[in-house]
Amino acid sequence: MSALPVNRLNPSTVTDLSALLAASFQEDALTRWMIPGERLRAELLPGFFRVFVELSAAHDGVLTGPDGDAVLLFLPPGAEPDEKALEAALSAALGEHADAMRTIAGLQEERHPHGPPHYYVSFGAVRPGRQQGGLMSGLLGRVVARADAEGIACYVEASSPGGEATSRRAGFERLGADIALPDGGPVLRPMWRDPR
Repeated sequence: MSALPVNRLNPSTVTDLSALLAASFQEDALTRWMIPGERLRAELLPGFFRVFVELSAAHDGVLTGPDGDAVLLFLPPGAEPDEKALEAALSAALGEHADAMRTIAGLQEERHPHGPPHYYVSFGAVRPGRQQGGLMSGLLGRVVARADAEGIACYVEASSPGGEATSRRAGFERLGADIALPDGGPVLRPMWRDPR
């Protein structure tokens, strides 16, 4: 398992990791709410995830499993994305569905902890057929080990029972109430881990 700094993340790797994330999140409740149409969701998600792969890579925040079968994206403490550039990239990737993403991002921002410095784990995926084998736990373990060595906390918002279970195994605990999307939409579960 290795970190992939931006200068080593070639275009084909970005494409592969974006496709892996898109396939893994195709049926996720959050992306289904954001892009209801199945075919359109399959078309738009690779571009959506490319934005986050490139953002994390710019901060050395991409971890991959063996053979590219798993990926975990995170941002280190103090990473400040260029909000205008991020907004433009997401608008280009999502088109008319960018408003749904803005709604999600606004709710996330309201609940995101702004006190102590922390690592923010944003997205993770494991290729079908390789799931339940500990790959994601291994990647998340690398992030929390780094955070522990630095005496820094970690934060994640789980969008699925599997993501929550993996986070709990790594020592994360619920942080307040769930983030509920409008109109009976799905929830994100904010979770926090103090350094050990």
